[in-house]
Formats: sequence, structure tokens, C-alpha cells
Amino acid sequence: MSDNVKPSQIEITRQREERAALLSRGGKLPQLVDLSLSEALVLGLLHQGVKTYLTVLGHGSTEIGEVLRIYQHAGLLRVCGLRSEIEASHAAAALRWVANEKAAVLTSIGPGAMHALAASLVPASNGLGVWYLFGDETSEDEGYNMQQIPRHEQGAFLRLVSNMGYAFSLHTPLALPSALQHGAAVVDHPYRPGPFYLLLPMNTQAAWMPNFNTGELPETISIQSGAAGGDYLTAADWIHSAKRIVVKVGGGGRTAGKHLKQLLKLSGGTLVYTPIASGCIPYTHPQNMGVGGSKGSLPGNFAMNNADLLIAIGTRAVCQSDSSRTGYPQVKRVININADVDDATHYRHTLALIGDIHRTLKSLNQALAPVQSEKSAWLAACSKQKAAWQKFKKERYDHPVLMDAYWGKEVLTQPAAIHIATEWARERGSVCFFDSGDVQANGFQIVEDDLPNRTYTETGASYMGFAVSALLATGLASQPFYGLALTGDGSFSMNPQILIDGVEHGAKGCILLLDNGRMGAISSLQEDQYGQDFATWNTHKVDYLSWARSLPGILAIDGGDTPTSLRNALEQAGNHAGLSFINLPVYYGSDPLGGMGVYGRWNVGNWCDDVQALRHKIGL
Repeated sequence: MSDNVKPSQIEITRQREERAALLSRGGKLPQLVDLSLSEALVLGLLHQGVKTYLTVLGHGSTEIGEVLRIYQHAGLLRVCGLRSEIEASHAAAALRWVANEKAAVLTSIGPGAMHALAASLVPASNGLGVWYLFGDETSEDEGYNMQQIPRHEQGAFLRLVSNMGYAFSLHTPLALPSALQHGAAVVDHPYRPGPFYLLLPMNTQAAWMPNFNTGELPETISIQSGAAGGDYLTAADWIHSAKRIVVKVGGGGRTAGKHLKQLLKLSGGTLVYTPIASGCIPYTHPQNMGVGGSKGSLPGNFAMNNADLLIAIGTRAVCQSDSSRTGYPQVKRVININADVDDATHYRHTLALIGDIHRTLKSLNQALAPVQSEKSAWLAACSKQKAAWQKFKKERYDHPVLMDAYWGKEVLTQPAAIHIATEWARERGSVCFFDSGDVQANGFQIVEDDLPNRTYTETGASYMGFAVSALLATGLASQPFYGLALTGDGSFSMNPQILIDGVEHGAKGCILLLDNGRMGAISSLQEDQYGQDFATWNTHKVDYLSWARSLPGILAIDGGDTPTSLRNALEQAGNHAGLSFINLPVYYGSDPLGGMGVYGRWNVGNWCDDVQALRHKIGL
């Protein structure tokens, strides 16, 4: 050990290399070590299984970047230098979502941290544990630091990020163990994980900590909640006495398929899911009515509109999933199963069962087991709507091309293109990511998943550019997978960095760009509400294919304008070893065969007065 004097940088580097080499051989560090705060932070995150860093390094993060360089060289972790903090955040979220692997997003001070903070809406909205390491102003307040929030006070950025989630500033280096403990509680929360923001003042990153006790570094603790301790007998009585039951499943229930099927069998209810829960039970299950909400589907919204009992399972009741709280106009009682108190008590007239969803469903099914409810008239009415919906979809698939004014020729419709692409992906066992916009909305109405976690549609924050950035996770996961990102021209042009970073870091997947020369979801919303679109479309056509072809390593393919040409392009992309790009012009216009329609309500624009009045009339 030293005499509490910070060594030279050459000596610090040598010591770091020795420690990294020791750990890579499976060795164990001494309990007391002389090291910098940044190295202790990296060691602490290694203890918690964080071995992937998605970085945009700057002057506010050079010290921790140097530690990561040494530890990556020793094979202990992987660092991906990227071109956008937003892309880094989306890739980290996708890695946790698909592969359940933790990552840290590392940025500089100021604008870079702001970009990552904005993109952290995705893990915050979808319940994904991600570490964020942000450079911050120095702790000694010698005057303005370049790129800090320009105010004569400390902690401004800490207050800002604290409004998004849980945050901690390493203003005091020896508070590191506490910071890591707090972070682990957020990132590995048993039922509502989320982003954790760790602020790194530029002067404390290199702070020397002699005789640091490595035994203080916390490890991940697995915590599971038990079944709810509520009134199952009353719940069973409500279910048996109801005539028309809808079971609404959100992201928290997407892996509870076995228990959901049993509940449907015992209750005689029909199931409707939010976009994030596609595949919770197979779409072909006769009691699965598909997606419901402000976009929804014919059977899904029929079930919601006509049910007298709602069983809500693992859902946050986001505005689009419950038509801004008007989705259940005839419901008189609610059984809400959720581990979160606020979500479980969202509706009036609720019996809340607060606990682990799998265990609580099992207990509820046991309470129902003595009597099997029969609700044949309800099931028949819902099944009739599902049959009509399947006919409606088939009609669009049978008319896959329409004349388009923007392109001046016949092109594929989005329903036809999405159907072809998602069927292709399902046959391959590939993961589909949907970007926000009309691609996303048409997508969750079209997909017919047989299993959960085949489709990832980021409807929580609906962040444009998520899907293409998520493809980076295909090359980062310990078990790499193939991804298909379905995106529109609006979303893609906001986050095109994947064309460079995807090749650089070994992404394995395909970008399918559905180009209608506009932000179609908003154009159609404007037309529905005001009869005219405005400032949401291009006047010039963009040659995205040439853009993709300009980058080495990208296989750029013209998707053509027929079902056959698109299938051929997908096959060609699937045979490529790395990242491919398919450019596909698609239809936008008033022909109903060009879209999937809208079946619910939404509290936006000039609809607000009517939607709010209905909500208060319902009083649920």
C-alpha cells in the first residue's frame, strides 16, 4: 500500500493493468486497495454484472474512459464508442428488454447527458433497468464549467435528472458504495425497474482513495414479491356473478401465459392486451381478442366497450391502452392485479390484489377452481367480432398495392408490407422492433404472436428512432440474435447512426424503411381532427438507398413495389451476415385499404372535450 500519496499516472496505469489482469484470471483483489473513484466505480458495476458500456466520451468523461480502456483490454467488459447518446440509451434499453443484460450509458457533461436523459424515457416508461453515468460540473465550484447548466448554484443537473427518476451525485467519493446500493435497488427492482442516474463531477472522477475497502462494494440482490394477500373470495364472487368479463393484460403480465389461459378457462372471459404484451397467450387462442385501446382492433375494443367486469393484469393504463380512461364504459367492478400500489388502484370500484402477478394469478385461479363459469353468449359475441377483424385484415392483404400520389405509381400498403415482414420474421424466429408512428400503430394491429417477446413495440415513450437503435443490441448480447427493425422515414432520419455503429459493433439484423414521405401517424391525426395535414410531410423525396449504400458493410436493397419483391429482399437481407437495409416506398392516402383504422378514443386535440366528458360520465 502507498503512504496515501497519489502515484504518477504511469504508476496508476500499471496498477490498474495488474488488477485487471488478476481479475481476468479469476483472482480476487485484496480487501484494501489504493485506487481512483472511477476505477472503484467500474469494479462496483462489475460486481453487479454490468459488463457493457455504451459511450459517447467527452471532456467530462475522459478519466472513466481510461479505466474502461484498460478493463476492456483485459477482457472484463466491452465498450462501444457510439455517435449518439440517444442511440446508446436505446441500445441499452433493448439489451435489457430482450436479453435481460445490464448496460451502462456513459456520457460527457451537458448536451450529451441531456440527450441520454431524454432517451431514458424509454426505460422509465417500459420498466427497464439501465445505468446512466453522466459527467457533471466540478464539486469545488470554481466558476462555470463549460456545458454545465449556467447558474450560480450547485446540483442543478442533479435536480433535473431527479425529476425523471432516482439519481445520486458522487460529489463525495467515499459515498460510492451507497450510490451503487441505491442504483442496484432501482435497476434490479423486482417489479418496476428503471433508469438510475449517477452523476460524476469531473474533478472527483480521478479522486484518489487510499485503502478503499472493496468489501463495501454491493452485489446484486434478487428480490421477489409474493402473492397478493387480498380478498380472493370476493374476487371469485365478482367473477362468477359477472356476465361479460374482459381480462386486460399489460407488460407486467406478458409472461404469465399459463396462468392467463387458466383464468380464461375458469372465468369465461375474453382477453385483450396492450401492444407491449403481444403474445402473452397465442393470438389464435379463441378467447384472445387482440389489442385494444385508442387504436385497438374490432374485437379488442368490442370486448372493452361491452364488458361489465374488468380484470386488469400488470397494466399501467396508459392513455392509448384504455382510450384515455373511457375504454370500459359498462364496467361496474375492477379486479386489478399489480405489484405497484398506484397502478393497482387506478380505477374506481376496484378490488386491488397487490403482489407478484404469477403468484397472484395462481392463487386467484385456485379460488375459482371449484366452479367453472360459463359465458357462452359473451364468448360468441366476441368471437364474431374477431372473425370480422380477420376478414378485415385479409382484405388488406389481398389488395397489397395502391396508387400513391407522392410516389406517382402503385406501391405497397403498410398493412401488406408489415404483414409480409412480420410473418417472415416469425418463420425465422427473429425479433421484431417497431418504431413509433403509423408503422408502430399498424404493426401492433397486425402482428399475431404465438409467444411473448417476439415483438417489441416501444409504446411507453413512443420514442422515434428506438427500433433502429435497438438493433445494436443484437451484436452486444451474450447470445446474439437477429432483429428486424420496422421504421418509417420520420423515425429513421432522427437516428440514422446505426448505419455506422451497427457495422462497427457487429449488429445482426435488417432495417426495413417504410417510406411515405411524411410522419404519417400525425398527418392522419391532423386530417381526422381538422381536415388538413400541416408541417408533417416532405416536399422532396430522399434517396435513403444511396445513403445506406454509401456506408461500407451495409447491404442496401431496393424492396420494390410488390409482395414478391419485398419477400425476395427480406430473404436476401436474412442471408447477409451483418446489417442490411431495405428501402420500401409505401402508400399514404385516404383509401381505407391503405391502413388498419381507429376504434377507440383519445384525449388529444379537439377530441378532448368529448373524451373528458365521457370519462366523467362513466366515472370509473
